[in-house]
Amino acid sequence: MFKNSMEPRQRTLLKFLGLSADRRLELKFSMIRGAAAILVSVGVATVLIFLISSTPLLALRYLLLGPFSTERQIWVVFERMIPLMFTGLAVCLMFSANQFNLAADGCVLLGGFVAALCAIYIPMPPVIHVVVCLLAGAAVCALLMLIPALLQTKLGANVMVSTLMLNYVVMYVVQYFLINVVADKTQGTTRSLPFLKTAMIPTMAYQTSWGFVIGACFVAIVGVFMYRTRWGYSIRMVGINQNFSGYSGIKVGGTIVLCQVVGGALAGLGGGVEVLGYYKSFSWRDLTGYGWDGITIAILAKNNPILVPFAAFFLAYLSRGCVLMASNTDVPAEMLDVIQAVILLFFGAEHFLAKYRQRMVVKQAKREYSDIADPKEVRG
Repeated sequence: MFKNSMEPRQRTLLKFLGLSADRRLELKFSMIRGAAAILVSVGVATVLIFLISSTPLLALRYLLLGPFSTERQIWVVFERMIPLMFTGLAVCLMFSANQFNLAADGCVLLGGFVAALCAIYIPMPPVIHVVVCLLAGAAVCALLMLIPALLQTKLGANVMVSTLMLNYVVMYVVQYFLINVVADKTQGTTRSLPFLKTAMIPTMAYQTSWGFVIGACFVAIVGVFMYRTRWGYSIRMVGINQNFSGYSGIKVGGTIVLCQVVGGALAGLGGGVEVLGYYKSFSWRDLTGYGWDGITIAILAKNNPILVPFAAFFLAYLSRGCVLMASNTDVPAEMLDVIQAVILLFFGAEHFLAKYRQRMVVKQAKREYSDIADPKEVRG
């Protein structure tokens, strides 16, 4: 008789999620490694706060406890999570195929602008109007991602360079149309005409829109796509080894195009959700930075879509804490950049907690051997 300590429901759930024993070990180690990196980064921030602040304890209280101080602050954290979930998913998808596409920032801007145009000039019934606006933003960004994807697969262009430059092309194009075509001349600042009410995503509480629920739904959709479909399998295999994937029959070029197009659509969708759920008119003139935050989230989540909401919550929580700290103490909000830099530094260190991982592997191997081996052989 084989020993098995897992309940049938647990085995069914893990099978549905595609989590083998090795996968569970990697997931557990990733979570431990991420928690350790976060603790170290917060420790570094604490030391810096004590060095530069005249009221370090008050600054730490706002940084660590401020976002949980009131119900409104908690909802602000949830609202800040919305675009981060979408860009985190977009970057996870592209990084899983080992494609260092940096155009998520431009896609957020373009997706929000296209959704805003539809919200201004195309009258429709309430729910349908929101759906059309979001799909339009996602579709335009998906088409935009065909440019760097085809340049890479057909001409061998460096996707990192092409997408980085593409962000600024998108920014200046959006600036031109915002200033010269859709700007509301009656306003004292540069902003578009107001959105039609039928295109605006309603709020759940305070300023947090139902876009949070949309983001959570797409986390589940992308998770199933990556781990329960052949397209997701192809993306992950290409990310592990392109040459082997090609030899095994996977269309590497098509898979690279697929992951970048879908990633661009997700980032554009996030821009549309943020614009229609938080603003009443379009006023973005620069890149938002959400794409770069998405890179941090993808690294924290180890390219696992299921972990994206947790990473997004952590980053949104820290961001809000830094804002509260900067507003009430003498510590600047740029402390968030220090924390992110330290986290990325430790996540990029391949040997960080390597010995602990080795002990986990040995322990699991011994446990699996004891589960399947004959008791007499184990005693012998």
